[in-house]
Amino acid sequence: MNEVLNSAATSAAAPADQLQCTVLTDPTAPVAPLLPAQSAADTSEAVAARAAMVARLEESGELGPGPVHEALLALPRQILMPQAYVRRSAPDEMPPCWDLLDFSRPADREELLERLHSGDSVAIQHGGEPILGRVPGPRRGGVMTAMSSTMSLTAGLLQQLDLRPGQRVLDVGTGAGVTASAACFVCGDEGVVTLDIDPHVTAAAGERLSALGYRPATVTGDGTTGWATAGPYDRIFVSFAIRHVPQALVEQLAPGGRALMTLGTSSPSWPGLAVIESRPDGSVEAELCAVEFGHRAGVGFDRLFLSAAFRSTITTADGWTQHSRLTSPPDTARGMWLALDHLYPGLVRDFGAEDLTIGAPECGSWLHVRTTGHRRWDVTTSGPRDIWAEIQDVAGRWRAAGEPDVFRLHFDADGIQRATSPSGVLSWQLSPGETGDSR
Repeated sequence: MNEVLNSAATSAAAPADQLQCTVLTDPTAPVAPLLPAQSAADTSEAVAARAAMVARLEESGELGPGPVHEALLALPRQILMPQAYVRRSAPDEMPPCWDLLDFSRPADREELLERLHSGDSVAIQHGGEPILGRVPGPRRGGVMTAMSSTMSLTAGLLQQLDLRPGQRVLDVGTGAGVTASAACFVCGDEGVVTLDIDPHVTAAAGERLSALGYRPATVTGDGTTGWATAGPYDRIFVSFAIRHVPQALVEQLAPGGRALMTLGTSSPSWPGLAVIESRPDGSVEAELCAVEFGHRAGVGFDRLFLSAAFRSTITTADGWTQHSRLTSPPDTARGMWLALDHLYPGLVRDFGAEDLTIGAPECGSWLHVRTTGHRRWDVTTSGPRDIWAEIQDVAGRWRAAGEPDVFRLHFDADGIQRATSPSGVLSWQLSPGETGDSR
């Protein structure tokens, strides 16, 4: 599945326009910093698990030397996430069954440490519940409403963010506080603000960051409007997908600053990473990079998915089959797939299928491509959309544009945002849609 669960999953919290931003901790309060490794809760098993996680990230090339490496090696994840959910039911089994593990229970400790350091996303909230004071044990039905991102995604983006001591950082989408703790570790907590729409999330993060000796400002409010009170910021990090770059966050970026955020449509399949740079003269340059993994959409962002029933239909139902000598672009042609997602929205890829399989859940159209020989494919389609023709149209335009994987982002004075290939041949307008406002 070409998506990553992040710390900003859909929440049951009140809409952003009904919330007022509330600072839960005072960033100016004097605090004696606590070295995380000295915490009594940081057991030898946890230290070993953390070292193994970091070693895997190094071996895969997803983490290099530097302050992010030092932060991930030092910060005890079990203090930030002393409770976490594990799923006990199959992916398509309904209703889903979960267990809330608790580090304070010896019977849970080994499995919880394994989960926290596996590199996978970690579910920390069920159904918008209060996070502090929960009783561990089974849960049935419902959905996970807050998660901590996979470590490969987090590590890569934190390195690209280029954190440095003394920087002012806005962390939008608090989740488990992993990004905020890394920012405090590298930059110092006085200039760090972490912002989430869910007061349960910010309350838990504030308490657990404090247990590490950090007192950043933990704020409850709409992430897409930022937190101008403590701005401007040298670094802004958004950990949920949105359709276009919020103007408020651009305005809160200090000269020489950098912001990172996932831009996408309602499909989770082909994300883009927006990199916004504020130049010393106040001008803004931005680009949209086609990437393999991105954050999941935030609150209020409708998300498409292929249900088990729809996937079964694609593999069993009859469709119209044509023999083709036209190849489909490879998965590594990320710029093409990103452009397809925006120019022909509503498509979702089944990355679990052996062959290329794409569905359009809103209208029931689907595509299945099977290799039958050297440069020969059977293309089976069904429904009102000709997805194969859409792919070939965008592939041709993408090749004519020089096969880019990076597009320039343009912010017009009237608020319109466009992505354009370096050659100018291929472009599209970003739809404001639902902002996914947020964490």
